Amino acid sequence: MKFTLGEIRKHANQKPFTFDDHVDVSELKTMNNDIRNIDSVHVYGECVRSGGEQFIFTFTIEGEMILPDARTLVDVTYPFNIKVTEIFTTASYISAEDEDLEIHPITGELINLTPYIKENILLETPYRVFSDQEVDDSSLSGEGWDFLSEDDEKSKVDPRFQKLQSLLDKKMKEN
Repeated sequence: MKFTLGEIRKHANQKPFTFDDHVDVSELKTMNNDIRNIDSVHVYGECVRSGGEQFIFTFTIEGEMILPDARTLVDVTYPFNIKVTEIFTTASYISAEDEDLEIHPITGELINLTPYIKENILLETPYRVFSDQEVDDSSLSGEGWDFLSEDDEKSKVDPRFQKLQSLLDKKMKEN
């Protein structure tokens, strides 16, 4: 999603410059993160000029991504709606305060919002998601392992201590 400064200046003098488009961010699924799939996202918002050098973009990113369930690793559809404000400047000097406020310098005559869209999606990706689906019994065990609830764990005796348990049961009967 790219805009020329001339285009923004032309439209942003009397009223905010508005935009509405779909952006392909499928590259995010190839990065080292939990996003299994993400298609294009809907980006809409406006840009206003502040002074003669600053361009303030306020926009919303809407879409869906597929993430792994934290318990079972099944695919979970996670819808998101992110509100973002990014500030760009044509000033040749950027102070330390401007850098702290994350004001981005513009080099040339083009503003590319796509890297900032991707960055904000990555920042808003949750660490864990949980599926609303019921867990089926087939996913509760595997080769050499079983899933146990806390109640099952308390009642089940470790096979290594089975003999010891029988001795304790025998002693309890004698008392």
